[in-house]
Amino acid sequence: MTTILVGDGGRVVIPAAVRRRAGLSAGTVLYLLETPVGLVLMKRDQLRDHVRAQLAGLDLVSELLAERRFAADAEDTTSG
Repeated sequence: MTTILVGDGGRVVIPAAVRRRAGLSAGTVLYLLETPVGLVLMKRDQLRDHVRAQLAGLDLVSELLAERRFAADAEDTTSG
């Protein structure tokens, strides 16, 4: 854990040792993820892996189809 300060204009300086360990260099894009427990900075590949882990095991296509069928059934009931 590293303590950092928010400076003028909301700027945050990431210490050199942390940048080195994380492989950050000038121009590296970081994503600020707001979570229920706090803020998390991630590189693009870290965010991608995080989202994939969150979606693992979900069958989004089946869920979407079920929602569409439900909506269509509801429409048929109200229009018929």
